[in-house]
Amino acid sequence: MNLQQYAELTDLSSRTELQKSELLSFYLLKEKAQSEFSVSELTELFGELHFSRPNPSRLANRLRKERAFVNGKSAGHFKIHAKRVRELASEYPGVGSKSEVIQHDETVLPESLYRSTRGYIERLADQINASYEHNLFDGCAVLMRRLLEICLILSYEKLGIASEIKDVDGNYKLLQAIVANATANSTLGLSRNSKSCIEIFRTLGNFSAHKIHYNAKRADLLSVKQDYRACIEELLYKSGILL
Repeated sequence: MNLQQYAELTDLSSRTELQKSELLSFYLLKEKAQSEFSVSELTELFGELHFSRPNPSRLANRLRKERAFVNGKSAGHFKIHAKRVRELASEYPGVGSKSEVIQHDETVLPESLYRSTRGYIERLADQINASYEHNLFDGCAVLMRRLLEICLILSYEKLGIASEIKDVDGNYKLLQAIVANATANSTLGLSRNSKSCIEIFRTLGNFSAHKIHYNAKRADLLSVKQDYRACIEELLYKSGILL
């Protein structure tokens, strides 16, 4: 859970300065495994949330008098009292627990495009965004390739032409063959821009997955992500997932 999500969960904006201090110290303990903190660290969190920063010396004096806090082992540091930790843990049991929620800021694909489509598409799109934002560019490229392949297959299935990208055993061909067919397939009818881009997306994903001495860079993905977003949207419409 990031700081902004925690602030929303605990309604921090409506709290007093001391209540904010309690809840922020609980956040540091549970989400950052930081058992004690300095006043300057606490005021930095106030600033990150765009709250008025407390006067450091005044806040330090208030913390010393407040039963919810005790002195830390390091000089000038405080920690939240164990009793108060138990109370807050009971009130906010999800804080600090391992979660499968993927945190991201929609840097590659906007949530409005894929939310409420299909669960596996949503999870893939969330992971694409999160991996890009956390500088996991090889992972992002591979996931982008995977989502492209899925959306192409779903589009062929929707149009009743899936046999064109299957082998003699009825299995789907490799993405290279699917992309080659897609660029020429009049029934699929990809836009000119998508036709010119899908091989680039496939190649980036293949390099990241299989090329031993290659590592994707931000610039590699930055140069294609707008075209990728447009291509995925087009395929979601062709597959009937978006109406």
